[in-house]
Amino acid sequence: MKRQKWLHKSKLWMMAAMTMVLLAGCDDRYFVLNPQGPVAQKEYDLIIFSIILCAIVVIPVLGLLVYIVFRYRDKPGNNAPYTPEWDDSKTLEIIWWGIPIVIIGILGFFTAKTTYELVEPPEKDVKPITIQVTSLDWKWLFQYPEQEIATVNYVEIPEDKPVQFVITADAPMNSFWVPQLGGQVYAMPGMAMPLWLQADQSGEYFGAGANFTGDGFAHMNFKVIAKPQEEFDEWVASVKEEASPLTEMGYEELSKQGVAKEMSFSSIPPLLYYDTVMKNGGEYMEHNAKTALEALCGLRYGPDFESK
Repeated sequence: MKRQKWLHKSKLWMMAAMTMVLLAGCDDRYFVLNPQGPVAQKEYDLIIFSIILCAIVVIPVLGLLVYIVFRYRDKPGNNAPYTPEWDDSKTLEIIWWGIPIVIIGILGFFTAKTTYELVEPPEKDVKPITIQVTSLDWKWLFQYPEQEIATVNYVEIPEDKPVQFVITADAPMNSFWVPQLGGQVYAMPGMAMPLWLQADQSGEYFGAGANFTGDGFAHMNFKVIAKPQEEFDEWVASVKEEASPLTEMGYEELSKQGVAKEMSFSSIPPLLYYDTVMKNGGEYMEHNAKTALEALCGLRYGPDFESK
């Protein structure tokens, strides 16, 4: 009987070990732990730092748990000291309150420091590119104000170049997330939320909406394709030459609830993004929209903007 139990436990341990070995090769499944840009790298470093700090508390606590259970177990002949009147220890209280407080303070300092660093572009000596992101039901629209093109459910960027995504929603609130390039930012109607990202090397990266938005939520994935600047310029030229323009009526059709395939547009209405933010923003955005959008998007509206 004991032999059968031992064999059964051995099989379970062997299966667990084999599973860990096989899953170790699935790097593409561990997006957050596989940073491919300076923003994601800083966030990854912060995650590892947080794990180390937490381990300072967790490992000793687990060790003490095992020790106490073993040392004070109910067993004949156990000579562990019995002190029923003991109820206080200033030294122990200082340890189990003081160490977590110090750790939280350290973690808070480095979290705030990293957060403020990510407000700035990853590289300040390189001219960035701006991409306006609109979350729709259930698709993503990407507008390139400088290149005057747009895409749906995929976005191409130059490698080794800072990209400022400016994110809004023309649908229920969602969350824009490219795990290998950086953390997520909420896409909210009436808001233009900035997010700096950068890809260190060419490749295709997984992006998704990380906030549940209804029946088509599972289809709100998109591709981020990083390529050398020359190839990016060629792609922009091909979109301008081969794709159809995005009109205001076309946007109204696109914004209707439903899934969509990947699409490209050779031109966009000049004030489309501004109008999208404005119509969902009320009086607050009406007062602040020009300053906010010019600062975040780097747009050149010209006389058309002044007429709005």
